[in-house]
Amino acid sequence: MRFSVRHETVYRYSAPVRFAPHRLRLTPRVDAGLLHRHDLDVGPDPLGRDDALDAYGNRVIDLAFDTPADALRIESRFVLETVAPPPLAAGPPLLPAGRDPDLAPWLAGPDPDPSVAAFAAEIAATSGGRTDRFLSTLCRTLFERTDRHIRPDGAARSAAETLALGSGACRDLTVLFMAAARVVGLPARFVSGYQARAETPDGRRHLHAWPEVHVAGVGWRGWDPTHGVAVGDGHVALSAAPDQAATMPIEGGYFGDGVTATLAYRVEIDAS
Repeated sequence: MRFSVRHETVYRYSAPVRFAPHRLRLTPRVDAGLLHRHDLDVGPDPLGRDDALDAYGNRVIDLAFDTPADALRIESRFVLETVAPPPLAAGPPLLPAGRDPDLAPWLAGPDPDPSVAAFAAEIAATSGGRTDRFLSTLCRTLFERTDRHIRPDGAARSAAETLALGSGACRDLTVLFMAAARVVGLPARFVSGYQARAETPDGRRHLHAWPEVHVAGVGWRGWDPTHGVAVGDGHVALSAAPDQAATMPIEGGYFGDGVTATLAYRVEIDAS
């Protein structure tokens, strides 16, 4: 699938401010597909720019500023081709990840709430000991049992809170999916990006979040409990990390006494 994405973010301030360094995670991951082009427009003009990979393999852009301003505008545009992964085979069996040190960060996290552990055990009991069935059942169950909605503000809720509420935004369902997978020993990571489906309650396009799980002998595979489907060529990953905090598309700050700030954004996606 061919994606053309324009993502504009504008911060406005009640008075001119000085900007701290900013880190952008707006470039698709290397494993997201074939990137044809990526253009970045920033105002005010940054003093310096450094392109790198972070500890989790995400493409990041670090910006430094020396010009005070009452607004910061960041526009990212890219064109990318995605390819659907092959269907997940009947195996492998549902087994813990073992002691592979490379997978340790993806298994770490808060101790699971008893309610989340019981929920994961319920799903595992119906999977016949197979990873593919566990993941597909977990995805379908969250899709069918939760009221999914857009929540514009705030970090992801805890897995236990989302389970108890039976509702949440995509980031909340992602955290619950990850926690359930980790309970049964499957490494999981939080992914931020875009998806091709345009049906949203407010008619706008937004960033999306979904989990990926490391399947033994296969590698990372994504699931989208918000839509109840396995991730294929209709998703573009910007960043992946053990938790949401390390996937924020724009990370930075400003210096200014008594200054208030507002945020506006616009996402345009053409996927065909």
